[in-house]
Amino acid sequence: MRCTKCESENPAGMKFCGQCTTPLAPICPKCHFENPPGFKFCGQCTAPLQGDTGTRKAKSTQEKPVAAVRVGAWQADASALEGERKTVTALFADIKGSTELEQDLDPEEARAIVDPALKLMIDAVHRYDGYIVQSTGDGIFGLFGAPVAHEDHPQRALYAALRMQEELKRYSTGLREHGNLPIEARVGVNTGEVVVRSITTGEGQTEYTPIGHTTNLASRMQALAPTGSIAISEQTRKFVEGYFELKPLGPTRVKGVSEPVNIYEVTGLGPLRTRLEQAARRGFTKFVGRQREMNAMKAAAEQAKAGHGQIVAAMAEAGTGKSRLYFEFKATSAARWMVLEAFSVSHAKASSYLPLVDLLHSYFKIASNDDERTRREKIAGRIAILDRSLEDTIPYLFALL
Repeated sequence: MRCTKCESENPAGMKFCGQCTTPLAPICPKCHFENPPGFKFCGQCTAPLQGDTGTRKAKSTQEKPVAAVRVGAWQADASALEGERKTVTALFADIKGSTELEQDLDPEEARAIVDPALKLMIDAVHRYDGYIVQSTGDGIFGLFGAPVAHEDHPQRALYAALRMQEELKRYSTGLREHGNLPIEARVGVNTGEVVVRSITTGEGQTEYTPIGHTTNLASRMQALAPTGSIAISEQTRKFVEGYFELKPLGPTRVKGVSEPVNIYEVTGLGPLRTRLEQAARRGFTKFVGRQREMNAMKAAAEQAKAGHGQIVAAMAEAGTGKSRLYFEFKATSAARWMVLEAFSVSHAKASSYLPLVDLLHSYFKIASNDDERTRREKIAGRIAILDRSLEDTIPYLFALL
């Protein structure tokens, strides 16, 4: 059994680590859930925690998919985070008109329409590593920044909200084609401090729940959002401005809040992608040193200009100025080149080839609000101008983009 503190391997059946005396977490022989030390029964399926747990743990590590292991880790952490104060972003989403829909249709027919929409909403939250606190019959309550911490949790919440609305629009198009009414949702988001705790709701059932005004205000944002839109609070705006296009809706009286609250509607992605770009808007400090690195990059650029393609990589610890170095090089050299940029972002691990896709979007000048026909026209037109011998690649580019 592996110790969670010092990572030492211990023989099966041991209760404490032989290296650091840390209690070893028992593994359920039935569902393979990792329980806190001292449990006699599994907190997930109530099975007795007995037998060769170390052997079973090794077997489950090989057989269980990665996603299942990750979810198990979140659930195990929830018991350790009881009463912890955290800054999080809460997201509430609700399907508008679901009550009327259920009233006009047979319950089975209504469920066949609402359930796929609810799954799209949940999948959007999970895509950006959010946690579903609660799922009602026609809405969800998602949490970003806990139980798994992310420094960019406000942006992740809005990326999830935008994806949610896009997927629901596609789903509604299919509903219309089959003669059904479309489904629309309202999304509300707020950022702030909460106290997160685990609550045992029944035998073997535990909920990870945030307590605080932040979640209440997020719920109010959802209620005030126009149908089919995303509404955020002033507090969330401070973290996401520039990364997203925001439309001020003005001060609004909110139940339970003494002063009017500034509300903003999220209309799309903004021009910024990285913290470096955000810092550039505020203004940089003076760039000093790095002359040797700049000369190396300029020499590589001259080689490329002469027809000998080059790749330059900057490797260093986080925060030592790699992005700033490239920014300064681009500022002094961009006039002679076509510059295409792409960025790797932490929340896009589920998106295949995302940096490459972003690079091609930039080259073909594809905007986020372009429809499919416009995108195809831009790709085909640019390829025709660039080199007609590349026309065989167009179907592959369509598929990728």
